[in-house]
Amino acid sequence: MKIVVCMKRVVDTETRVKIAPDGRSIDLGGVQFITAPYDEMAVEKAIQLRDAAGSGEVVVVTVGPEAATKELRTALAMGADRALHVVDESARDASSTAAALAAAIEGVGADMVLCGKQATDDDDAAVGPMLAARLGLPCVAFVDGLDVDGGTAKARREIDGEVEHLSVTLPAVFTAQKGLAEARYPGLKGIMAAKKKPLENVAPADAPSLVETTSLELPPARGAMVAIEPTAAGMQQLLTALRNDKKVI
Repeated sequence: MKIVVCMKRVVDTETRVKIAPDGRSIDLGGVQFITAPYDEMAVEKAIQLRDAAGSGEVVVVTVGPEAATKELRTALAMGADRALHVVDESARDASSTAAALAAAIEGVGADMVLCGKQATDDDDAAVGPMLAARLGLPCVAFVDGLDVDGGTAKARREIDGEVEHLSVTLPAVFTAQKGLAEARYPGLKGIMAAKKKPLENVAPADAPSLVETTSLELPPARGAMVAIEPTAAGMQQLLTALRNDKKVI
């Protein structure tokens, strides 16, 4: 079984971001990057499925700058077999990213394509379904359980408090939700092996972005916390603040 996993390099969620002077992008000076967490879950699940089958190949692919090689090498150290890197220094929207991914993996002959449900930088949750549409494959989003039986995948997901169990004929695209798998930490053996695994650079598809970022703004700072005593006077203070300051009553 051949499984393709789509990954994205994103700013570490622990990083304090600053707006760049152009007002339309993030100042990347001193910023740390990681693989989007849901994408890491997808990589881990792909490795587990390959190992359970006893054979197969896990191919990781990303669209991003030259520096994204680091995240691909991490996936290889986890246990992926080879990597495809669509080298592109420009910022792409979901549609353009899906087009670039589709062009890169069309010739791979994947039995299954896995993506994280969304990246932590834009939270679009759109690349997976758009990629499926471009590949002409069915898509099951937000899965937290996935197994393969022959040419059929059995998926599980929670939707609006309900649990769905789905049977999908492969090939198909799935997007990973929390609970699908817990990504492993690469060991020294895996890190050393990753240096010898193939990583192929791929020319980006000519697919312009349809969405343009016009400006970025940081959210307003939160007000200071005010401690109110659990007394009659304290309750009166709270009511006054809600009425006069917050205008909610």
